[in-house]
Amino acid sequence: MSKMRMMGLLAGVAVMVGAGSMAMAADLTQPVAPAPEAESSLTPYSPWQVRARALGVIPMDSGSVHGIAGSDLSFNNSITPEVDFSYFFTKNIAAELILGTTSANVNGSGSIAGLGKLGKVWILPPTVTLQYHFTDFGAFQPYVGAGVNYTMFYDQKATGSATKLDVNNTFGAALQVGFDYMLNEHWGLNVDVKKYYLRPDFEATVGGTKVKGTAKLDPWLVGAGVTYRF
Repeated sequence: MSKMRMMGLLAGVAVMVGAGSMAMAADLTQPVAPAPEAESSLTPYSPWQVRARALGVIPMDSGSVHGIAGSDLSFNNSITPEVDFSYFFTKNIAAELILGTTSANVNGSGSIAGLGKLGKVWILPPTVTLQYHFTDFGAFQPYVGAGVNYTMFYDQKATGSATKLDVNNTFGAALQVGFDYMLNEHWGLNVDVKKYYLRPDFEATVGGTKVKGTAKLDPWLVGAGVTYRF
């Protein structure tokens, strides 16, 4: 092989090697896209959530009939189903609509205990709360909330010495604390405690006399059930 031919061959190899090195360098300088973060299996991919609970309603035994010293009222405890729907604005902030209904017997107490049972009413207190959810504890996800309810009293029936009973609808405040324990990305267990402040005015006719008063229900609502996240 001639000297000139050998020099040409070496020059060609040098060009090929240089081009390959430049290509490798270009590849190394390209930005590497970060790997997508794996979404937690306990993080809902939809803002919607629904719960179903069994609820114990424990009212405060208090109230009074205006103008009767020492008068008081008492109400029975009850167990009822409850359903709520939540919408998450962020992973921490949610609004919840709470729906449930229960009945309560109204009994005379204190100086009017001898009147016994005065009536029975059904209670429907739709409630909206704004909640903060803590999400730093894995499957255990506690929350706190506060809101307002508008309580409606329906199917009211006077009994015993009372011939008329009319409990007025009223607004009230609600406080809430609870937690979800998520079993997977959709299903979880829920425990929830709420305090309602319900103090409706009422009118009644007892022994032919019209009376007015205030019932201080202020119930505790203690519930347990299941959570489903869409």
